[in-house]
Amino acid sequence: MSGTNPDPGPGPADPMVEAFESQRDRLRAVAYRMLGSHSDAEDVVQEAWLRLSRQDPATIHNLGGWLTTVVGRISLDVLRSRQARPEASYDEQLPEFVVTIDDGRAPEEEAVLADSVGLALLVVLESLRPSERLAFVLHDLFAVPFEEIGRILGKSADATKMLASRARRKVQETERPANGVREQREVVHAFLAAARHGAFEELLRVLDPEVRLVVDTPGGTVVTLGATQVAAGARLAGGGVALGRPAFVNGLPGVVSWHEDGSPLSVLAFTVVDGRITEIRAVVDPAKLALMDLPDPG
Repeated sequence: MSGTNPDPGPGPADPMVEAFESQRDRLRAVAYRMLGSHSDAEDVVQEAWLRLSRQDPATIHNLGGWLTTVVGRISLDVLRSRQARPEASYDEQLPEFVVTIDDGRAPEEEAVLADSVGLALLVVLESLRPSERLAFVLHDLFAVPFEEIGRILGKSADATKMLASRARRKVQETERPANGVREQREVVHAFLAAARHGAFEELLRVLDPEVRLVVDTPGGTVVTLGATQVAAGARLAGGGVALGRPAFVNGLPGVVSWHEDGSPLSVLAFTVVDGRITEIRAVVDPAKLALMDLPDPG
């Protein structure tokens, strides 16, 4: 999808353009939480504008509701097309990393970081079917009535309510417990210290037995399962993962590392549950690191 941003040009502003622009941020937020991709969200919002520009304004009685419906339908089509592509790789379906340097303050002390914590929900949403995800995102996150969501899905309000309820249960089952930020930091710090010193037993102590390591490399996504294998790899990596700066990555405690010339080396995000690391996600692909909006080495 492509197009140009609405531009009323010189002279009096176009009321339709002004009305659309007043809705843009909310529409982008809806699309992003549906799709987990900033670029895809921008494309969806642009497509919504193109459809609006071809519509007779007199036929739209509630612009906000009309645009939300359009964005929902386009996002649903994108999600379904992803599911229909079995060749799509695992990393293509992951939400984009949002990285914020951890300066020692709690996330709630920073508005930007608080928004990043909300983005961590995208990881959980990936486990939902497209219809469940739409019902949950629109209703639970944006308070869209079930009747309107049902019209997007072609289902009754009651059936849509059941979809949202099922999605809510899945989210609650898979969401990590609300460990304190301080506790999560301590677990990650212990892991990095053990990696730096090659302390195999210490690594095993902070890793869940079924920990999953997902690394995005230039050659594709590499997945390592199990504490023994992950600990062995971390011990070999040593200081390579321990000398970066603490960060929050999609609201998860993480680490950002750079080469000596200042170019990014890696981004890691850790999921901590009950005092142990259950998942590590890493990006070491220089091409993808270059596309990230990363902080300076400092």
